[in-house]
Amino acid sequence: MLFRYAPGRSGVFAEQFLDGFGGRYLQCDAYDGYDRLNEVVRPQGPWTLVHCWSHLRRRFVQLVRNSKSPIAEAAVRHIAQLYAIEAMMRGSSPDIRLAARKEHSLPFGNRVEVVVREKAVDDLQRFDARRGDPLCTRSLAGADPLPQRRRLELDTDRVENAIRPVCLTRKNALFAGHESGAENWALLASIVATCKLNDVNQTGYIAETLEAIIDGYPRSRIGDLMPWRFRKASSQLQ
Repeated sequence: MLFRYAPGRSGVFAEQFLDGFGGRYLQCDAYDGYDRLNEVVRPQGPWTLVHCWSHLRRRFVQLVRNSKSPIAEAAVRHIAQLYAIEAMMRGSSPDIRLAARKEHSLPFGNRVEVVVREKAVDDLQRFDARRGDPLCTRSLAGADPLPQRRRLELDTDRVENAIRPVCLTRKNALFAGHESGAENWALLASIVATCKLNDVNQTGYIAETLEAIIDGYPRSRIGDLMPWRFRKASSQLQ
């Protein structure tokens, strides 16, 4: 997992960060600043922006609380079914996930998209399904043959959870008043988050890796020092 500091929220920083990235899909929330990424000219063709079902669900939940809308209540139930299906096949191969999504997930996703496309709920225009399948229903079902679609997730929750501690501390200590501090923090946070994803003791990894570098570990073998190649910790330090 990689964190990178930018001095603002403009989509231009996302474009700069992704310069040279050859992937096809970008998963994000519906923040306006990312719209410019649809227009980036690349040799591989334009990116496909895939939005987050979790963010969409929050909109529907808020509408249920505020207006008791039966349409919104139905959408929440449909989205819950999508997540139940994903939970049952978590850990399965991409081909199995694709088959399950085609058979079981697609009907529920289509019902939610109808609500958004027909503007039945005005607050959800940012997720309009006519904007290139951002809700990922056809992506989930593999409407085109690209195998990457089979690996797409319903949401960006893993990233959201990783940055939550940042949001909690940013008003107090984060960056210590200087942008270079933000850049250094992003580097360290990337290492720690990647260790957590790979069930690696962060303190042990950082200590041993720094010792190896100080002792002259060859740059040609730097890949062997990545967290996913570090021995697994019996207990993980948070």
